[in-house]
Amino acid sequence: MNFCCPLCGGALVRQEHRAVCEKGHSFDVARQGYVHLLPVNKMHSKLPGDSREMVEGRRRFLEAGYYKAFREKLEELAAGCASALGMPQGEGLLLCDAGCGEGYYTAGLAKTLPQASVCGFDISKLAVKAAAGKYKEIEWAVASSFAIPLRDRSVHVLTDVFSPLAVEEFARVVRPGGYFLYAVPGERHLYGMKEILYQEPYENPHRETEYAGFRFVERATVREDIWVPDGKTAMDLFSMTPYYWKTGVEGVKRLEETQGFSTEIAFDFLVYQKQ
Repeated sequence: MNFCCPLCGGALVRQEHRAVCEKGHSFDVARQGYVHLLPVNKMHSKLPGDSREMVEGRRRFLEAGYYKAFREKLEELAAGCASALGMPQGEGLLLCDAGCGEGYYTAGLAKTLPQASVCGFDISKLAVKAAAGKYKEIEWAVASSFAIPLRDRSVHVLTDVFSPLAVEEFARVVRPGGYFLYAVPGERHLYGMKEILYQEPYENPHRETEYAGFRFVERATVREDIWVPDGKTAMDLFSMTPYYWKTGVEGVKRLEETQGFSTEIAFDFLVYQKQ
């Protein structure tokens, strides 16, 4: 296994229904194949992370292709990083998707680099269960970005698509010369949806940030307009966003009742190299 013991950092050996380290720490391997590596003292609720409703909504929306352009750009950038590392097909390369959700982007990366070893983790057990149930060729774990169960300097390419930013942990697990790909929303990402949700819609701040341990390489932008056809699709999109947690009932009702709307979608992919 690429994942290591979250308690002692030792290598894990996969057995039939569990993964065990040399010190005897044992972790359950679920029927779908993922391993639960989030210690109880790191769980701030009984079932942390995205709910079943959010996971199912995200899967419906992403698999309908609305964000296909984002996945293609991420795949292109990851392939470029692999080539720069001298591993154009991914042979010998370890790629990790931090905060992988239900696995939409992780699966695209695995397809792009067929010889790479690809793993993904998320704090949501329900999201990881959905990912592992569909994408059997990828190694999955329930874990936190702030306590990544991977060895120091083991990752060649690490991706983070709208997941919590844990710079110290990312710097620990990415090897010198490796890459960190970070997706952030563009200024007018989902502005059309915000016009429905809020009386005074606002643009997202521009992100231009340096992170300790990494050298900024480039910014790759993706901008498109999409048509969201109905309230059900709108609510699937809404459940993927931070607005889900902070929007009043009136705004949500307007979105539920929409007859369709156009909105800009905008990602900026920030590419960093480990120093």
